[in-house]
Amino acid sequence: MQFTSAKTLVDAQGGLKFARNPLWFDQRLLFVDIHDRCIKSTDLGGALKIEMELPFLPGGFDVFNDGRLLVLDAWRRKIYQYDPGSPTQLVDLNDIAGVCLSDCVLDSRGGMYVGDIGFDYLDPMVEPVPTGLIVHMDSRGKSSVVAGDLFSPRGMVVTPDCNTLIVAEALGHRLTAFEIGADASLLNRRVWAQFQDDIHPDGICLDREGAAWIAGTQRAALRVREGGEVDHQVACQRPVFGVTLGGPEQRHLFLCTSVACDPVVTRRHPDATIDVLEVETPGT
Repeated sequence: MQFTSAKTLVDAQGGLKFARNPLWFDQRLLFVDIHDRCIKSTDLGGALKIEMELPFLPGGFDVFNDGRLLVLDAWRRKIYQYDPGSPTQLVDLNDIAGVCLSDCVLDSRGGMYVGDIGFDYLDPMVEPVPTGLIVHMDSRGKSSVVAGDLFSPRGMVVTPDCNTLIVAEALGHRLTAFEIGADASLLNRRVWAQFQDDIHPDGICLDREGAAWIAGTQRAALRVREGGEVDHQVACQRPVFGVTLGGPEQRHLFLCTSVACDPVVTRRHPDATIDVLEVETPGT
């Protein structure tokens, strides 16, 4: 296995509270700072910018090629589209999603897959249950549950051929794959990679060899091949919650790290960072 370390791009003095869901778009890294209720960005020089202030605690987001953003209102379970200007509510998922929206990913038809983790991670008294969901919203806003019985679904990716969705089950210690049907249904569920109980996969991304980079492994990110072989570990100073590939040649691995995810702690002592290193295999 190869071992490397990441360097800090945006340090704890930047005031980040809890960064997640990194996404390289239009020559910059976008990410949500959940407890600051913002979408922020940085460039490869570490220049931090608030791109959008939000009136809710965000979950995941994704961006169309034309720059339109779809953003999840995590605890009110709604999806908004942000054009330049005011937001538009696309759908209210309260009838089908029960607790907290986390991560999401666009499909090839202008729709979106959205995960409901099945418990409120802000309340330590709530016991997690293995009944998380994936909801699909099509381009017209019609929504339906396409997968259930997931143990805290987090990061999701669609493979470049648009035929497979891979989701991280954080409390199931695994990556789970589905075939994507012609109607956007999820079929033929299988375990893509099973991990030991000390690994809680969170954010994920794919590279051009089909391997997955995963966060959620305490102070490291792992490169994993289908079947579970880990061939690269990147050490960080803090727990890793998000990961993506980007940069001019898609060879920069960006990591969202934070000591804590508790909103009380992060507001008083913001210490999240964005770390980065260059890797051999570029992103998709």
